[in-house]
This record gives sequence, structure tokens and C-alpha cells, in this order.
Amino acid sequence: MQGYKELLVWQKAMELVEEVYRLIRSIPESERFALIDQIRRSVISIPSNIAEGRGRNTEKEFVRFLNIANGSAFELETQLIICLRLGYLSEVQSEKAFQLCGEVCKMLNSLIKKLTAKS
Repeated sequence: MQGYKELLVWQKAMELVEEVYRLIRSIPESERFALIDQIRRSVISIPSNIAEGRGRNTEKEFVRFLNIANGSAFELETQLIICLRLGYLSEVQSEKAFQLCGEVCKMLNSLIKKLTAKS
């Protein structure tokens, strides 16, 4: 069984973390304890849940954590949309983060389907 660091979805999720951390530097300091903290928690949750799920003993548990990671990706996407709507970020600034988030969601869904079909 492949370790979590070798999973392409985990690697892509880590790339998303890096991009989002670069992006949130543009958000006003007044949002530090609200929106910024929530964005950090969401984006960190994605690769963390992939890793934790991989460390569990069963594929059923792995799928459960992949679903949690997927939910965190949708949460992150929503928070980035909020930043756009409030004018904290521009579409140009956030384009790469949205693209990476979409890729991670597709990869998670594909892996979930593959593992679910197997059992």
C-alpha cells in the first residue's frame, strides 16, 4: 500500500496549501482572527485528512477521511468566494487557488469512487 506522501492528491493538496498561504497575505489584517484563520484551517485540513485517513487500518476509514478532505475543499472554495465578493481578492489573484482546489476535488472524488467500487 502506497504511503500518503506518494499520493498525487496529497501532493496537489500541499501545493494548494502553499498557494493559499501566499494568497491570504492580501487579505486585510482585520480579518486575521476570522476569515483568515478559517481559510487556514480549511486548507490545512485537506492534506491532513488525506494523510490521517491513509494511516488508518481500513480502506473504509480512508474513504471516510477522503470525504472529510473533500468537504474541507468545498469549504475553502466558499471562503475564497467570500473574499472575492468582499473585494479582498481579485479573480486574477485567486485563479490558481480555485484551479488547484478544483483539481484536488476531482482527484479526491476519483479516489473515493475507485476505493468504494473496490469494496
